[in-house]
Amino acid sequence: MSDQEQVTAGGAIFPRLKALGIDYVFANSGTDFPPVIEGLAEAAAKGMDLPKALVMPHEHAAMGMAHGYYLMTGKAQAVMLHTNVGLANGSIGAINAACEHIPMILMSGKTPVTESDVFGTRTVPIAWGQEMRDQAALVRESCKWENELRTPDQIGPMLDRAHAIATSTPKGPVYLSLPREVLCGSVETAALSAPATQMSSAAHPDPAAIAQAAQMLASAKAPLVIAQRGAGDAASFAAFSDWLADWGIAACSWWATHLAVATDHPCHIGPNPSPYLAQADVVVVLDCLAPWWPDKHSQNPDAKVIHIGPDPLFHRFPTRSFPSHLTITGETRDALPALIAAMEGLPRDGVGIAVRRSKLAAASATERQTKHAAAEATTARGITKAWVSRCLSDALEDATSSVFSELGCILGQLERREPKSWFQEPHSGGLGWSFPAALGAKLAEPDRDCIATLGDGSYMFANPTACHQIAEALNLPVLVIVLNNGEWGAVRQSVGGLYPDGDAAKANTMPLTSLEPVPDFTKTAEASRAWARTVTSPGEVRSAIDEALSATRGGRMALLDIKIIPD
Repeated sequence: MSDQEQVTAGGAIFPRLKALGIDYVFANSGTDFPPVIEGLAEAAAKGMDLPKALVMPHEHAAMGMAHGYYLMTGKAQAVMLHTNVGLANGSIGAINAACEHIPMILMSGKTPVTESDVFGTRTVPIAWGQEMRDQAALVRESCKWENELRTPDQIGPMLDRAHAIATSTPKGPVYLSLPREVLCGSVETAALSAPATQMSSAAHPDPAAIAQAAQMLASAKAPLVIAQRGAGDAASFAAFSDWLADWGIAACSWWATHLAVATDHPCHIGPNPSPYLAQADVVVVLDCLAPWWPDKHSQNPDAKVIHIGPDPLFHRFPTRSFPSHLTITGETRDALPALIAAMEGLPRDGVGIAVRRSKLAAASATERQTKHAAAEATTARGITKAWVSRCLSDALEDATSSVFSELGCILGQLERREPKSWFQEPHSGGLGWSFPAALGAKLAEPDRDCIATLGDGSYMFANPTACHQIAEALNLPVLVIVLNNGEWGAVRQSVGGLYPDGDAAKANTMPLTSLEPVPDFTKTAEASRAWARTVTSPGEVRSAIDEALSATRGGRMALLDIKIIPD
């Protein structure tokens, strides 16, 4: 045994994560955790610099909080779960993170291989019941890299590699399994705070491709940008906005999961790419998994399409046939400024920028006015998503805020103007994401108003009892707005879209969509001492939102259960 100071291998994980820049470990513990818990206490007693280990009563909440924290900070975090069952519960969060290029270090215990005579060996019967031939298969398709810790001295190199791969272009989750016998070993503390032995890699856009894209856009008569995942960092967001206005380029936010441009920008045409896509001669697809609906949105057959993003061809997805005549790989925060700079000084003769700019501004203003008028008109029938969106928009007008919408409030009806102000559910569709993501965002920026707006089905998927417990335990006063229509509204709309005249659409109650009888969600919130109210009248919505925000700004979690009519 070395004369150098030692720490239990399970605890050595934490100082190494701290050295890699990890602030939090979102942990759901189990019977595989004794060496982790003992090691964490031992490392703290030795005065080692550690990330905060937070108790997560459900794995889905842990994954969502790590996701939301990254959206605010740009820093990958760590999640630690219990063997195969915990990993299975966290797998939906891994799918969401992979789809959205969210880096995180995902770890779970692994049931001991040995049955006796080894420290850390199997004890209770579940150690037999939780063994799998291939535990990593639960998340392999969603992770960029996975491995198993075999010896205690691998902790530093394995975590260094995991972090470097997770944060390299394209970013995403990685997975490391942790057998209990290995965690019961010891590690020398000296190297745990050393600099990382592997560094991440950022893909930078090819200058020749950027120059080609600049020439194509500068000479375009009807250019269009479709952006789903933001415009990069705050600086590139501002530059993108100025560039659109300078060149008179239409920008569409079709199914945007992040905000790329202010909803009231004069070149923002809203969420519908038609008829601009049908007329566009050059289309920039800016980090979009699915930039349009092929069966619904007609494309100009002569248009040239440029895909830009950290993974512009989205290689993880087997079927994706959108044309890409020019493909540029790079983080958006790097690619956009490079493209903007390449267009400076290029000739503008003959492209009609002034006329184009004027037409876009008029169309954008008309589109916004029509939406706002329609939202108010719908109140004659009851409370609609559009009306709640308008009321929330007005309530947040002067606030620094982030809205996490999961089949909830509608971008456009809800005006958003700043980076990090809007996030929509990942296109992977793992429900229950917005509530824990808002908690993670609030953890990162306590002074920011963080609002989760979601359907009643999504609220139940979020394991709300666990999320409310976290909000109270960690003092994370977010506002949750449940848009409650008593059904799987997205499912009903999908059926109606495919079979508009079918028997299901004609039925009084469409099969497999009703959630009646709907629970009283305010009781779930009140069980954790949250401020809660049910809203049933359109005239109550704005005042209820104001009161709820007052509660959260005073340090108390709030929930509004708003009874809406089906879309």
